[in-house]
Amino acid sequence: MTVPAVPPRPKILAVDDNPANLLVIRRVLAKLDVDVVEAASGNDALRATLDAEFALILLDVYMPDINGFEVAEILSQEEGTRQTPIIFVTATYADDVYRLKGYGFGAVDYMAKPLDTTILLSKVQVFLDLYRHRVALRDALHELSERNRQLEIEIEQRRQMEQEMRHLAMHDMLTGLPNRALFMDRLQNAYHRTARSGGKFALIYVDVDGFKGVNDTWGHAAGDALLVELAGRLRSALRDNDTVARLGGDEFALVMEDLEDLEAARRRLEDVRVCLEAPMVHRGDGDAIELAIAASIGLATFPEDGAEVDALLHAADQAMYLVKRARGR
Repeated sequence: MTVPAVPPRPKILAVDDNPANLLVIRRVLAKLDVDVVEAASGNDALRATLDAEFALILLDVYMPDINGFEVAEILSQEEGTRQTPIIFVTATYADDVYRLKGYGFGAVDYMAKPLDTTILLSKVQVFLDLYRHRVALRDALHELSERNRQLEIEIEQRRQMEQEMRHLAMHDMLTGLPNRALFMDRLQNAYHRTARSGGKFALIYVDVDGFKGVNDTWGHAAGDALLVELAGRLRSALRDNDTVARLGGDEFALVMEDLEDLEAARRRLEDVRVCLEAPMVHRGDGDAIELAIAASIGLATFPEDGAEVDALLHAADQAMYLVKRARGR
């Protein structure tokens, strides 16, 4: 069980160059649940405010180094002390002129010497209550700010998780390429863009030859490495606005947009073929294995091989099948 932290006792700063006056204040305030910090000069008072937060300052006006007005003026210019209430304690400056001067420097009240203990207790208690309310409000605002920060972190974590889930739903886990669902979306978009512009684009199917033999001979780790290598090579053969996707198993598909003519499509097809020719070296648990990559590639272009998406898909699949059959794969 967590024991709640006990809030620190409020501190009151008593400033007077007369030890007898400080003794009176200390004895009177001993009846309250406060810590009294004493300062015998204006400079001591300023130093004390650097080390602690005070609920109230009882400040003598007339002191030998710097007087109470000067201390109050300095405190009013500092961010950490400008809101600290000050009660001037004086026997010398009791007229209205000096009272107004003190109020201008942040005084909230005056008390005349010799101090009336009942009045002193009453005034101090009021400011202690105000201080406790202010601290409670500040703590509540801090807690609210912390909760908001935690909520923002949770929202960002959830957003990232949702983004990752959307990515996983539309991408192949092994290669990181778009999967069939995202590929079909990209293909539809390419079709609509090209149909509006009157241009051309190509659809290419790639099927790895003998992939089952790689798995059977060298194991699935080698097969996975082959697919990852193949995905990287296909990416390198494309431009930024093209798409390469893994449809499943050892089947890949490419969409190449903004083609000038059929000859451009054939050149791009040759680029794909060349990027796949170099053998791949797989380093497993034992010696390095050299795997030759061979693939059957089928090409279909819009609008020559199909004016609709389904027709293009069928044409590319048939073109790949004819290449595979011709090679006896």
